Amino acid sequence: MLSLIGLLTIVVIVGLLISNKITPIVALVLVPIVAAFVAGFSFAEIGDFFNSGIESVMSVVIMFIFAILFFGIMQDVGLFDPLINKMIAVSRGNVIAVAVGTVLIAAVAQLDGSGASTFLITIPALLPLYKRLKMNPYLLLLLVGTSASIMNMLPWGGPLGRTAAVLGVDVTELWRPLIKVQVIGLVLLIGLAVLLAIREKRLIAKRGDYNEELYEEAQPLVKGAQDEASLKAASLRRPKLLWVNTLLAIAVIGILVWGIIPAGFAFMIGVSLALPLNYPNMKDQMDRIKDHAPNALLMAAIILAAGSFLGILNGTLMLDSIANDLVKILPAFVIPYLHIIIGFLGVPFDLLLSTDAYYFALFPIVEQVVTEFGVSSLSAAYAMIIGNIIGTFVSPFSPALWLALGLAGLEMGRHIRYSLPIMWGFSIVLLGISILIGVV
Repeated sequence: MLSLIGLLTIVVIVGLLISNKITPIVALVLVPIVAAFVAGFSFAEIGDFFNSGIESVMSVVIMFIFAILFFGIMQDVGLFDPLINKMIAVSRGNVIAVAVGTVLIAAVAQLDGSGASTFLITIPALLPLYKRLKMNPYLLLLLVGTSASIMNMLPWGGPLGRTAAVLGVDVTELWRPLIKVQVIGLVLLIGLAVLLAIREKRLIAKRGDYNEELYEEAQPLVKGAQDEASLKAASLRRPKLLWVNTLLAIAVIGILVWGIIPAGFAFMIGVSLALPLNYPNMKDQMDRIKDHAPNALLMAAIILAAGSFLGILNGTLMLDSIANDLVKILPAFVIPYLHIIIGFLGVPFDLLLSTDAYYFALFPIVEQVVTEFGVSSLSAAYAMIIGNIIGTFVSPFSPALWLALGLAGLEMGRHIRYSLPIMWGFSIVLLGISILIGVV
């Protein structure tokens, strides 16, 4: 019963997110509360689950608020203008070159193993370029997310760390066979980026500027408002301070990658330095904060709601129950191939299970079952890692994805509709190749 309630809860939430009928905050807060009551938990217990969930995302929320402010200020002062202009000059407005460049930039940015920092580095820098070239911003999110997922097979990435903890093996030894999978995955993704870019060029010719369509849906502009906004943006530029702002941004990102202090603290310091550096007048400083605060606070609220959602589903043990019962109901003849089956379904599982539930609840059961039939523990691990990891950034369970959506001003439902089929297909191909080359 607990599994059914949990599964129905997740299906309802994902359905609501895809349908765009209500805001994510409403879906993520109310549906799990109702489910917990139906499962027999008291209001006091639900409150404890909430506290636990909020604690797990609080650092992301703090980072999110100050990261939005920091990159918003950097955008205002024109820090990314030279980069955008250079990329356009190099690509000559070539949509294919931009798509391939997106994959490579995201791969480098993900070397620190943090999806949040990857999105913080790539989205603010590349989104204006996509808009200028009239490219679909959901393509940007798809390419960055998939590239980051491939690179997330690093030893310091979450999936390998969790798997190594379950198996009791050295994480570096676990990673070495995956190096060739990462290389193959990036090569395949570059090829996919070329194909998607060719499709995008055709769509641009047919539909025009996708970004204008998004903007008109969200907030129609009166005649002349864009000209006024351009004049305002020009007044905020600080070209004479370009190198100073560049050094500040590099320092903040470097500290972020180094990990010597919490990311939220790094961005808090960055904001505190950027404001007086570029806008000595206090009123101007407050205006910059007021301009960027609505986006930061809105998405911070959504991340907090996601924390409540995760806290309740984890606290009620619904996720653990789902993982156990999914294995029990499978027919006996598929059990020797269970790790491969779960791997092929890994991306959809990202819509049903959190990363912790997948690796700490589902994986140990699958590994225990298949090893009884002569399958090695490492083979089971690789199948489930490769099959699941590509879907990391298409899942509502990923706080980093909510961060990316906030940075790009996009919607979860549209992202799932656009990216899920492509990511799932890519995951299946990569898993199939891994089987052929003997990793699985």
